[in-house]
Amino acid sequence: MLRALAVDDERPSLEELLYLLNADPRIGTAEGAGDATEALRRINRALESGPGGPEAIDVVFLDIHMPGLDGLDLARLLTGFASPPLVVFVTAHEDFAVQAFDLKAVDYVLKPVRKERLAEAVRRAVELRGAAPRIPVSEPDPDHIPVELGGVTRFVSVDDITHVEAQGDYARLHTDKGSHLVRIPLSTLEERWRSRGFVRIHRRHLVALRHIGELRLDAGTVSVMVGTEELQVSRRHARELRDLLMRRP
Repeated sequence: MLRALAVDDERPSLEELLYLLNADPRIGTAEGAGDATEALRRINRALESGPGGPEAIDVVFLDIHMPGLDGLDLARLLTGFASPPLVVFVTAHEDFAVQAFDLKAVDYVLKPVRKERLAEAVRRAVELRGAAPRIPVSEPDPDHIPVELGGVTRFVSVDDITHVEAQGDYARLHTDKGSHLVRIPLSTLEERWRSRGFVRIHRRHLVALRHIGELRLDAGTVSVMVGTEELQVSRRHARELRDLLMRRP
């Protein structure tokens, strides 16, 4: 029997989905989460518990449009785990089906959810749940960091990263070509990349010194230009940053 997690920021939709899941005899337990951040915390507990543990989750039924992290972002993060739960998207939008299946989704169920259609998604999850275990991803070299793009793991050079933005327990890496969300806290990246010229300028931002183009002072506030973006520098980090920039070759 499957252990399920349903994720939807709209309470009526979440309650309806949980009702249908609990009515399916192949579902052992069904829990709900009101956003992707709450779901990530629950999934982390499941992964720490292990596949046979009391906190384990077999399949996530996931909405796409949610505040903060959306469903596609969450699915991309899950592909970075060694043994992630299966994902079924449940959404009112048809436009993201290609992206969903690129992320190895089990199924793509449109709202309003019909009992028969959801039962088919559960059937597919039950079949895949008995498949061979997934092979853990090997550790990348320290000069690159793995990111998920359309279901494909690519390795971004650390030297190409201009700055990093904290998003809860996760971080968004910014490059000249775009941004990528990774399941690593900003504090971990700060420690790991300090020797590579990254410096904390704010509780939300870590910046590569080599990519800072300007330091701006305006009415007692300090900011830096990184490419075309202006980032605020907190008071506690301003003096250290100025000293580092003055000593920069």
